Amino acid sequence: MTTRIALVASHGVEAQAELDRLKQRYGDIAPDQADVIVALGGDGFMLRTLHRNLALGIPVYGMKIGTIGFLLNHFDPDALPERIARAQATVLRPLSMQAHSESGSTVEALAFNEVSLLRQTKQAAHVRVSLNDVVKIEELMCDGVLVATPAGSTAYNLSAHGPILPIGSQLLAMTPISPFRPRRWRGAVLPSTTRIKFEILDPYKRPVSATADSNEVRDVVEVVIRESTAHTMTLLFDPEHNLEERILNEQFTV
Repeated sequence: MTTRIALVASHGVEAQAELDRLKQRYGDIAPDQADVIVALGGDGFMLRTLHRNLALGIPVYGMKIGTIGFLLNHFDPDALPERIARAQATVLRPLSMQAHSESGSTVEALAFNEVSLLRQTKQAAHVRVSLNDVVKIEELMCDGVLVATPAGSTAYNLSAHGPILPIGSQLLAMTPISPFRPRRWRGAVLPSTTRIKFEILDPYKRPVSATADSNEVRDVVEVVIRESTAHTMTLLFDPEHNLEERILNEQFTV
């Protein structure tokens, strides 16, 4: 049975050129008519592809044409259907963010990598941290704080000196960004079932924004984060380039 492939690409010149070539070779099918989506670009474009096609529920096979391609396979235009047929599936479950702003509005968004809170001015953020409705840190003074999935633990989380989480570990990483108080706190590894709540202390003097992947909400007063139980996306990887092995190897990169 022939696999119906939908091809999508970032706006980069190289990615668009390869998109045209692949469409001539493998056809031009819309994502909602396809069995699999092939995404050409970098990790940023891969995240956008996951968000745009979440409702379709079909797997995504990425090929790297960009600066960073941790979530993608190497680019090779040959034997694409055969590569897809032998690819290994990795199921991603995103974070669900509910952000309440000082205006009284509530924004809900999903994040496959991380939800991050960042100060909006020169004033450090003051944040109360609760897990499952129990206060764990009464006042965290920092530039920000983030919660990362295993897939996102090698991105912003790693840059902020957070832990790398194996795929399938059912864990989340909570990592402070430039923490000042408590001075010794460097973050936590949490069960993926944990309900996390951040309350912004003095939000008018010390405003904070919240971002779920690329979806930003300004002037938040409270942010609730938990793993989504209603959404998943499947990524496909070449057997010799699987995500689980790459995340494991990342822990030994010096």
